[in-house]
Amino acid sequence: MSANKAYFNWVCRPVQQPQKVYLFFLLLICSPIGYAQTVVFHIQNSAKEPVAEAQVLINQNKKAYTNAAGLVDVDVTGYNRIYVDVLADGYKLFNAYYPKVKFRDRDTILITLKPAELAELSEVVVTAGRKIESMNTIPSSISVLNQKEIQAQMEITTNLSAILGNTIPGLGTATGKANNAGQTLRGRQALVLVDGIPQTTPLMNSSRDIRSIDPAAIERIEVIKGATSIYGNGSGGGIINYITKMYNGPRKVTGNTSLGTSFNPIHGDETLGYRVSQTFSGRLKQVTYTVGGAIDYTGLQRDAKGLALGQTDGLSNTYQNNAFVKANWNINDKQHLSVFYNFYGSTQHAKYISKLGRYGETPTVGVVGKDPGEPAGTPYNHNAMLKYSRTGLYLNSTLDVTAYLTAFRSMNRYIENGTAWYGPGQTKINSNKKGVRLDLNTPFQLKRFNGELSYGLDILNDITNQDLTDGRVYIPNMNMVNIAPFAQLKLDVLQNLIFKGGVRFENATVHVKDYRTISIGPNDEGSVAVKGGKVPYNAVMFNAGLRYNRWNIFSPFLSYSQGFAINELGRILRRADMDNIQKLETDPIITNNYEVGFSSHYSIFNFSAAYYLSTSNLGVNLVDKNGFLFPQREPEDVWGYELALDVKLSKQLTLGGNYAFVEGKAKFDDGSKVYLNGSRIAPPKATAFLAYQPTDKWNLQLFWVHTGGRNRFERAVNGRYKNSEGPVKKVDVFNFSGSYAITKQLRLSAGIENLFNTTYYPVVSQYRALEAEYFRAPGIMTNLNIHYTF
Repeated sequence: MSANKAYFNWVCRPVQQPQKVYLFFLLLICSPIGYAQTVVFHIQNSAKEPVAEAQVLINQNKKAYTNAAGLVDVDVTGYNRIYVDVLADGYKLFNAYYPKVKFRDRDTILITLKPAELAELSEVVVTAGRKIESMNTIPSSISVLNQKEIQAQMEITTNLSAILGNTIPGLGTATGKANNAGQTLRGRQALVLVDGIPQTTPLMNSSRDIRSIDPAAIERIEVIKGATSIYGNGSGGGIINYITKMYNGPRKVTGNTSLGTSFNPIHGDETLGYRVSQTFSGRLKQVTYTVGGAIDYTGLQRDAKGLALGQTDGLSNTYQNNAFVKANWNINDKQHLSVFYNFYGSTQHAKYISKLGRYGETPTVGVVGKDPGEPAGTPYNHNAMLKYSRTGLYLNSTLDVTAYLTAFRSMNRYIENGTAWYGPGQTKINSNKKGVRLDLNTPFQLKRFNGELSYGLDILNDITNQDLTDGRVYIPNMNMVNIAPFAQLKLDVLQNLIFKGGVRFENATVHVKDYRTISIGPNDEGSVAVKGGKVPYNAVMFNAGLRYNRWNIFSPFLSYSQGFAINELGRILRRADMDNIQKLETDPIITNNYEVGFSSHYSIFNFSAAYYLSTSNLGVNLVDKNGFLFPQREPEDVWGYELALDVKLSKQLTLGGNYAFVEGKAKFDDGSKVYLNGSRIAPPKATAFLAYQPTDKWNLQLFWVHTGGRNRFERAVNGRYKNSEGPVKKVDVFNFSGSYAITKQLRLSAGIENLFNTTYYPVVSQYRALEAEYFRAPGIMTNLNIHYTF
């Protein structure tokens, strides 16, 4: 969904001045000439209570936090004009612009914030430039799901793949499985982050990064679409950043308890599931904290006709667990220290195994049984982070230093008779990352131009491998060290014309020891001894963009940005047919993204549109060769467009929707072109919603998700479609979410997935063209929840 413009009630006046001179000081503060010194910001809510720990930013640079009295001093010396943004938990973003301001020293600005539930959507984004920015200053397409929107989707499902697939333009719909293979963003792989910590495993894609945290721990989700060099490796299609919850209020203890159950109301046998979620937040002197956890069990899934969905690596009989803690220590007005940890696990304890159907004719269904392997899914995903922030440095610079580590395991399904290795087996991908991010930001003025320079350094060590549970090595240790300095410039070229541009230097080296490829027969048949070594990756990435935001009715932008991605080195190593890794084709993918678009806010209408072209000289399309998927390293073009519209018909009724189209082709030396297959290119997608709030107690929403058809490939000589080249037929699904507030603390909610119990095949089961993956989607599912806030 597109974000609406936030409106705020604010007043600017000197505090405790006689009424007769009120106007004089108002004009003085907002005067278009002169200079500024120290200004006192007094932040309060609509009840005239002070708002503590509100963050005040000048020209979108982090400055200071308010104290318990809602006061903070900010030095604005040297600014000819300033943008003021105020962020506080539970309130909507406040912003105001003061052209050529002149303040008396110690003058006070009183700002009144509106509660989150009474205002429009916040426009603050921290992902696009690794710092807090307003959406109307960013020259790219952005989708933001705020807390209210996430909660509405959680009433329907807690599967993040489905939540994002049902709401974000340009992102493919959910696979219906525990992995998100093929759920691309604008036809390319997206980089998934949790508070800026990378979840994606680029050395060997596990396709479990979208489902890497429980949605109850998330405050908002920011999706920056198109290649970007800001975060480096793996962001050819864009960035999905989960921003976790953080409390900034004055209370010592607050909390939220949620209890829920899910079931199929028509074919209910064994479908019962449950969910328990608990969050505690509060303030202890200078420390604010949020602690939470969730336990989620999904029962047996059945299709609309009542048949069991027994696909391995599905979501039937899945346990999902999450534990989360985040704390911030306000050392003083200029220094802050924060810590973060999150554990996530999701595994399937299947009670049914697959009975194969026939592609295009009968579905694969579940029959009672159990695979001998270990539960598939994500046994664990640990994320830990320590961050130090400092404001008020030389030249009003700010500093953020972040250290993080992750430990992740993905368990793939058990194979009774493997084709990639000899005998039965079950593989697991292991990835451990350690990283440091250094971010600096320095504002400056060049004659009449305001600007800022963001610069820093990323250091990452990523060790990834893939082995079998019986000890055999499928992919050897890949030890990558990546050092990437970067710099980004933001400049107000004219009063409302914003230029952003930057450069990033990728310097990565992957170390691989000598190894043998896995045998495909007895007595080491097919095994190849490969000499290891170093695989260097070096690239210089650029980006530049313009945004003109003078008019709300038409705010256009254009941009160019490059993306860098290592082409799943593990997939190349495990299929090596050379005796030395130096002979293998391991070149990275450099993506060039061109985009033009605009946003428009007029009266009750919010509209946005964007057209993009994404090119790369080396591709990554996986094509079927004798039953194995190999990367097609040919030049690629991917293009498409996105439209989004929200209409606030009344205070109670809002209507909105979006449409996204994407297409892509690979180009060969002889000039011929072929379409990219379904694992890369999703069919056209349209979504719509109708939100109705008849009273303050009721909140009702109806959602529609439409996926169009895509038929680009002919059958092979044997009459079958190649892997991922099957035709896709259109699908229409409706979901419902509703809640009723019994009291301010107690709320009941209900969600219905597949409201009309439609029988259909998910997109992935259609294009994959494989019997084992030709399964139907779940039928109607009802979710009932009770929420208590204290």
